[in-house]
Amino acid sequence: MKKVLIITHVEAEGPGTLGDFLQSFEDLKIQRAKLYNGEKLPYAARNLDAIVTMGGPMNVHDEDEYPFLKEETEVLKQAIDANTPILGICLGAQMIARACLAPVNKALEKELGWKNVSLTDSSRRGILFQGIADKMRVFQWHEDTFEIPYGGSLLATSGECSNQAFRYGNAYGLQFHVEVTRDMLSE
Repeated sequence: MKKVLIITHVEAEGPGTLGDFLQSFEDLKIQRAKLYNGEKLPYAARNLDAIVTMGGPMNVHDEDEYPFLKEETEVLKQAIDANTPILGICLGAQMIARACLAPVNKALEKELGWKNVSLTDSSRRGILFQGIADKMRVFQWHEDTFEIPYGGSLLATSGECSNQAFRYGNAYGLQFHVEVTRDMLSE
């Protein structure tokens, strides 16, 4: 049975539709790490078959207030080195970028609500966005953004925030939210 770790930073930003999708596979064992509840991350990323790291209102530099961010960065570094598949959403994407030593800073402007992003030519060569239109409407809720890690590729962009999605090896970071449900939006 394959093990998938889902990392959540706050209760309101859970796996949503991604969790529902993953639970539909009988051969997956889903392990949750609710960092906001004090749950610990596994020390050995090599024992995981995939990681999904979700969003949160904090930023990657808030390690003094949220010490679990430093631990998460180390686990993500291990997973990247082991070529473990990783998907990061919003803060999760920024955490992947940080683990790859790419800068994470305030965006030029805060993005909130439904916005359009455009896929790049690089996204067409990968599996993540196969069958998706060149432009898609996605939910945004962030004020920070990441730079593309050295050796990575830009997969999606927008006029408001140029770096919307990237790939680095087997790790994918999405600045936008694909997991939101109606309940999550109303909460």
